[in-house]
Amino acid sequence: MRIEKKVHPTYFQAILEGKKNFELRLADWECNVGDILVLKEWNPEIKEYTGRILEKEITYLFRTKNQTFWSKEEVEKYGFQVIGF
Repeated sequence: MRIEKKVHPTYFQAILEGKKNFELRLADWECNVGDILVLKEWNPEIKEYTGRILEKEITYLFRTKNQTFWSKEEVEKYGFQVIGF
């Protein structure tokens, strides 16, 4: 499946340069390993697409909702961070 999503310029450029190899998204849409994520650069200041597009295959997917690794208090105090490598 091909899934199109907007990406702000800063993040688009980091993906283009190979510095960012992950996406953190609200899980309000379905995707699976093997799907193609079509990332369309979106300029929020002028509310238009820039015309630049990247296509990335989803190779790993981690979904979480009610994680059990940390207590609710720890999550509220520190939040989450996604680490790519």
